Amino acid sequence: MRRTGPGLDSGGDGIPLLALHGSFGRGAVFERLAADLGPAFRVIAPDQRGHGHCPPREGGFGVDRFVADAERLLTELDLGRPVAVLGHSLGGIIAYHLAAHRPDLVSALIIEDVGPVMRRPEIAHPVLDVRGWPATAPTRAALAAAIEAAGVPDATYFMASAVPDPAEGGWRLLFDWDTMMEVQWGGVGDWWEAWLGSSCPALVLHGEHSTMLPAPLAREMTARRPGTRLLEFPGTGHWIHDEDPAGTARAVRGFLA
Repeated sequence: MRRTGPGLDSGGDGIPLLALHGSFGRGAVFERLAADLGPAFRVIAPDQRGHGHCPPREGGFGVDRFVADAERLLTELDLGRPVAVLGHSLGGIIAYHLAAHRPDLVSALIIEDVGPVMRRPEIAHPVLDVRGWPATAPTRAALAAAIEAAGVPDATYFMASAVPDPAEGGWRLLFDWDTMMEVQWGGVGDWWEAWLGSSCPALVLHGEHSTMLPAPLAREMTARRPGTRLLEFPGTGHWIHDEDPAGTARAVRGFLA
């Protein structure tokens, strides 16, 4: 796995796939997917603003800023063709906004467990209140336990952004909890216009037990957009690429092939 700047790039001459993580994530969450897709695909998964090792950027954390970052990245990479874009959660919102804004850059969309609406009442809890949550601990295990004690049953996804802290000792998170509140609120809204604003082929991945994409909304978003297919993942929740990595890779490979 090659790293080019903040994020990961699996390299090679395979089909390019831009993979955009969600809130609290980083490009490295797609390492398993990149490995499973193998040399047939080049997975490019940047650390987005406010996440991972991405340097500080001006302009805040609205969807438009994330879209501009993705547009800039694809322009700089100059891959010579439009690319498929996979987005999980907030990354999915960014992906379909990018396709609507720059259809010349996007050949296909894979939207992982997020819809065209991120607000109440459609989504009961569009924002997780993480203000004041622990950001450091003496050990990795202690940090995970502290995060779980703060309000989540499983800290695995958050711990993908935990790293040793050579300056202070112990472990720390790469993101800031207050920044994550801004990121989450930036994704709240009614995004139907953007979802319906592109015409490239699209695949929606829906977790059976998802709290972020209710099944009726998943069916509606695919029915209303031509060229869109819905794929259900039994037994999974919001993090399909973690809960069913093999199935995710099969879906991506089959769709893009």
